[in-house]
Amino acid sequence: MEFDAVLIASRKDKMLKEGYWLNKTIMDSLRQALDQNPDKTALVSFKMEHKTEQVFSYQDLWNTTNKIALGLKQLGVAKNDVVSCQLPNWWEFTLLYLACSRIGAVLNPLMPIFRERELEFMLKHGEAKVFIVPKSFRNFDHEQLANHLKTKIETLQHVVVVNGLEDNNFDRVLVNHGLEQNPSAVASLDQLEASPDDITQLIFTSGTTGEPKGVMHTANTLFSNIVPYAKRLHLNQNDVVLMASPMAHQTGFMYGLMMPIELNAKVVLQDVWDVSQAVDLIHQHQVSFTMASTPFLNDLSTTVAEQHDQVSSLKTFLCAGAPIPGPLVQKARETLGVKVISAWGMTECGAITTTRPEDDDERSFSTDGIALPGVEIKIVNKAGEIKPFNEPGRLMIRSCSSFGGYLKRAHLNDTDADDWFDTGDIAYQDEQGYIRIWGRKKDVIIRGGENIPVAEIESLLYKHPNIAVVALVAYADERLGERACAIIKLKDPAQPLALSDIVNFLKTHNLAVQYIPERLEIWEDIPMTPSGKIQKFKLRELLANHIASAS
Repeated sequence: MEFDAVLIASRKDKMLKEGYWLNKTIMDSLRQALDQNPDKTALVSFKMEHKTEQVFSYQDLWNTTNKIALGLKQLGVAKNDVVSCQLPNWWEFTLLYLACSRIGAVLNPLMPIFRERELEFMLKHGEAKVFIVPKSFRNFDHEQLANHLKTKIETLQHVVVVNGLEDNNFDRVLVNHGLEQNPSAVASLDQLEASPDDITQLIFTSGTTGEPKGVMHTANTLFSNIVPYAKRLHLNQNDVVLMASPMAHQTGFMYGLMMPIELNAKVVLQDVWDVSQAVDLIHQHQVSFTMASTPFLNDLSTTVAEQHDQVSSLKTFLCAGAPIPGPLVQKARETLGVKVISAWGMTECGAITTTRPEDDDERSFSTDGIALPGVEIKIVNKAGEIKPFNEPGRLMIRSCSSFGGYLKRAHLNDTDADDWFDTGDIAYQDEQGYIRIWGRKKDVIIRGGENIPVAEIESLLYKHPNIAVVALVAYADERLGERACAIIKLKDPAQPLALSDIVNFLKTHNLAVQYIPERLEIWEDIPMTPSGKIQKFKLRELLANHIASAS
């Protein structure tokens, strides 16, 4: 595969000079952990189906990495070849990435919920040579689909199946082959490893606006985010990380796979979210940190409160992906005793802003944080001029962790000659540098020339006791151009919710009348990406069709 990562070379010298690019790979981190604590538990892989744990020390990680690397090499995987995987949070995922790095291959993680349409596009676009899947997961036959796709994709040479019953079984092909018995073969791996500027990860965007784009990252871009992120949150080798967010998403990949190895810490992987099981894992392994979206935090807070339990080891819960309701922060403080950290980021760059552990709790629900070291932010108008504090505008970032570009879509990189990347978001920034996301540029609702603060209204509506999911989208209006519709999924459908209820609720929060939604839709299903983000482009289409059919 030829990677067109045009955004790397142009900023390499500057990033190295300023110390943001560390010129290291995940293998350097693993070797350091191996030298310091070979017998320390590095990874616990908990699989819900049979409620089993598999434990790896750092020595185990090293040994198994070499085995899988040799197995991939035997399959013909070479430098810059793409190895795609559609795995849950299993140990096989972590070890596969390490093995790819060992031989200079590129891992392409794919969400387990993807099906034929998405997978065919992504596997073709990434020119995958090997596709690794579970035999089945959550009652879906991934092996059957993978074999079908192999007949349609010219570059795809091998399908390897975790828990498979045929000759393509993961353990048989990649672990228990005996190739590691040849010392010269193992030694040869040192000559193949990826360099810090090689593409190490190809990961597709969530697709909130249409066709997914293949984001290219190097070890330098990823570590330039992971290291300051861990430092800001005061994480170190004594921490235990629980990762239940999918590792096929940047949250799980960067902070559940790479960060624990970099810290020489311990990670506990949970493949299926089950809040009671999560509580047990926190107790058993003395988990101190986790990162997930707000529903995870709400589930955990509710369960601990109902069970009158204590999770005293858990110190920090970082939330990203959507505004955190203030009552939830207070609830988590009271029931869990944790510090809730708010964050905002993108597949293209990892976490860009976070609140700080030293901040007042109010910051976590009123802002999306302040920039990490190595990140610059500016809020501009359409002409590119800096907006005053607390006025919304286009959110531009210049970050050490910005990606190398979109695979085969360089014209979509949205990065200017000075390395400023247009995030596509509308935000404002206060005098202290904290930002608040208003929404996507394409999601802005302009009612009679007035911009409606979409994210702010959604955040207020999330405080309503019977609202589980809410999205504010535009619908066409002859007089005003656009009006706002609140599409809502209820927590309890037996308790009806009327537009007048929404209006009165928002008025009690002193929201300007012109910002209040003028239409309400109660839906059971709201389209979302695999990472849990609402697909507003689909909502707008569905709403327009619904209105047209009703007229």
